Amino acid sequence: MNRRLEILRNFVKFSLTSSVGTIVDLGLHWLLSHFAFDGSYWGSFWIAPTISFEVATIANFFIAYFLVWKDRVSSPGSIRSMLRHFAAYNAACIGGYVIKFLAMQGFHFLFVSLGWLQDWSIEPVFCNFLGLCFSGCFNFVMNEFVIFNKNKVKK
Repeated sequence: MNRRLEILRNFVKFSLTSSVGTIVDLGLHWLLSHFAFDGSYWGSFWIAPTISFEVATIANFFIAYFLVWKDRVSSPGSIRSMLRHFAAYNAACIGGYVIKFLAMQGFHFLFVSLGWLQDWSIEPVFCNFLGLCFSGCFNFVMNEFVIFNKNKVKK
């Protein structure tokens, strides 16, 4: 298969399966910011997105490991292989989280300065979603070319 076509196919699979993580991330973020940290800037814009992102990372890892890049995992039944891939995946996601967090904060401060979406309980979640768009691209590149690199597979 043409390498560009394969990358496009993997991007589509990654995007579709990452929707699970996006739903987990946004749903848990809304629940935490609305019920646990209601009215708290630190809770809604720092703690809730951190917790929701890590839970979504775990969900997305299992989908990526067993569905998206299953053909690039050298020992799919091995706990050692899974933990090694998870460590790399989680490290990449932490980098993605930093990107998401910076974008999220930037959009929040932009909306505050423009007076948009203020006093809406959905505003932190919307900023989170916009940040996820940036981090998702970063995470795809890390998965495709580093963590599940086709050239690394030893069968």
